[in-house]
Amino acid sequence: MNDLASQLQSLIRPGDTVWWGQATAEPLTLTRTLVEHRRALASGGRLRVFVGIAASDTLRPEHADVIDFFGYAAAGAHRQLAQAGVLDVLPVHYSHLPGLIRSGHIHAEVVLLQVSPPAEQGRHSMGQMREYLPAALDAARVVIGEVHPDVPWTHGGPYLQAADFALLIDSGQAPLDLARAAPGPVERAIASHVAGLIEDGATLQMGIGKLPEAVLSALEGHRDLGLHSGAIGDGIVALVETGVLTNARKTVDPGVGIGAILMGSEKLRRWAHRNPALQMRETSYTHNLEVLAASHKFTAINSAIEVDLTGQVNAEVAAGVYVGAVGGAVDFLRGAARSHGGLPIIALPSTAKGRSRIVAELSGPVSTARSDAGLVVTEHGLADLRGQTLSARVRRMVDIATPEHRDDLARQAYALLRRCGAAFS
Repeated sequence: MNDLASQLQSLIRPGDTVWWGQATAEPLTLTRTLVEHRRALASGGRLRVFVGIAASDTLRPEHADVIDFFGYAAAGAHRQLAQAGVLDVLPVHYSHLPGLIRSGHIHAEVVLLQVSPPAEQGRHSMGQMREYLPAALDAARVVIGEVHPDVPWTHGGPYLQAADFALLIDSGQAPLDLARAAPGPVERAIASHVAGLIEDGATLQMGIGKLPEAVLSALEGHRDLGLHSGAIGDGIVALVETGVLTNARKTVDPGVGIGAILMGSEKLRRWAHRNPALQMRETSYTHNLEVLAASHKFTAINSAIEVDLTGQVNAEVAAGVYVGAVGGAVDFLRGAARSHGGLPIIALPSTAKGRSRIVAELSGPVSTARSDAGLVVTEHGLADLRGQTLSARVRRMVDIATPEHRDDLARQAYALLRRCGAAFS
């Protein structure tokens, strides 16, 4: 056992629940040491680890020999945990995580942090992520950190002094990059439809991946857009550099972009470093319904695995495997629906591997209820479901499906509406 592992063994107890930053905010030196020496750290018992989105291969199914995995997402490399049946899914809205930790419904005895070098007054920033980590810090018995010079010092507390850590080390691992995924023609077509809906001065929320990046690229002609999102990717930097995203017309936090996690590359980290026009905030703020509703023209752009003909959304299960998350879509869609001039958008390709993603019946759970449905966009167009009856929704949804699937969907719609007690002609 190396020196770091011995230090961790003195701090981590069998039965502890361990949290760390997801995706690009993973403290790799600490997490990989924990996994490599897990049997010694568990000391004949077991450890519990919270799982978010993966940008590394740190966690693998064979580590379930002494680690119990639970979490809200099975994205990235963590999909293999779900496929192996060793991930216990936590099916909650993302905005509920801080409250569940602080109330003690979810334990957090140990927190592993990736932090920036100290700035003035010796304050370390939490760098690339806030999200649920401030709540975990409040609850934790032990806080362990690793410092790397490439972790940006970002505004928006909490900040930590060296004395706040039970152990603080220099990191041997550079921060992970999450490179921009090049959009294809389908994503560009969807992005064109979405961009046509967005007005100048709108405040944007969006996820990560090909589709959100395509939407950002399609906004070049817009002006005075704002940012209030959970995840922030590289595409935001391009909009800032071209003068499209200024935050000047935001009604909440004017002049400042708000985010909870940086999920990009070195370019994004450099832009975020000591940038007063960016504040990183906890999930209880970024997903707060009252904050979102008070943001005029709040535009929420989220994706899905499939959407049924009445507007119900499955964002969690594909082909019988948990691959997504409940996430924050419901919070953002509800906030956008209440915002003056807001747009609650679900955007997705109409097919995947030849199968329609516009379906008569979902193959997985209802992640977003049809009562929260707003606008659904595919490469074939837009279905505005706001204020529409079930029969009207069905017609509009069939129209944005892939043409070769429309006749079959229309045939299935009659039986669907009969079960729902709706009229259909």
